[in-house]
Amino acid sequence: MRIGIDLGGTKIAGIALDADGATRAETRVPTPRGDYAGTLDAIAGLVAALERQAGTAGASVGVGMPGAVSRATGLIKNANSVWLNGRPFVKDLAARLDRPVRVENDANCLAVSEAVDGAGAGEAIVWAIILGTGVGSGIALRGQALTGRNAVAGEWGHNPLPQPRDDERPGPACYCGRHGCIETWLSGPGLAADFFRSSRQTRTGEEIVAAAQSGDRPAADAMARYIDRLGRGIAHVVNILDPDVIVLGGGLSRVESLVAALPEAVAPHVFSDAFDTPIRASLHGDASGVRGAAWLWSTT
Repeated sequence: MRIGIDLGGTKIAGIALDADGATRAETRVPTPRGDYAGTLDAIAGLVAALERQAGTAGASVGVGMPGAVSRATGLIKNANSVWLNGRPFVKDLAARLDRPVRVENDANCLAVSEAVDGAGAGEAIVWAIILGTGVGSGIALRGQALTGRNAVAGEWGHNPLPQPRDDERPGPACYCGRHGCIETWLSGPGLAADFFRSSRQTRTGEEIVAAAQSGDRPAADAMARYIDRLGRGIAHVVNILDPDVIVLGGGLSRVESLVAALPEAVAPHVFSDAFDTPIRASLHGDASGVRGAAWLWSTT
């Protein structure tokens, strides 16, 4: 039995999978924000609860989190759950659980999940994009996460928006200290901010999508700009990675009209005579990250 943990900023989800990927147990607890020791305790308690539900011990534990393990130090870096940064999280959690632990970025876990038994099953190169409160991506090669030499493979959201128009320069300020990052345009809050700049109306990303589908012109224009920018951003990676399938996760991935419009938005920017890469919503939805964490132990 494999155990997966999805360590988020507000909740920690856990799942236990059998050898065929069937769910044996699942549960979640609130994240002890700002409390490193409390986070370790919460994960340990979650693992114990999963084992009680499943009636057996987990042979392995994988953890997905919005950050990475530094290749240089072994410490956590780039986590927006900032109390984890600079900590020997993998070592401490392995000691707490008395078993080996594998930790990957949450977008990489999405990619692994969808590559193993999801929307990218059977494909060699799966690129998975998270379109939610933040924007990130992960890459799975033959079902395994591509972490990269510097543990930043797939960090798509903190690159500049490709082919910016004059009115897109220098772009909105990003928390990383730069301007015009893809995340500032393509996250849910980024969509809401763009809508406000054009209409002077305050709406959430979810409200903008609903209004656009009801024929509201300012909302429809905002969605058209969003799809155009997303198309440019995707094409930039296609020209480098050329994945076999692109899988979308996060709240905006559930907008069917957006997913359907993307191939036409991507194609003009791809350096090829044809673009036929499938673009699909994730099969496992919100559970994909935690499933991918469990599948980090699918091979040795």
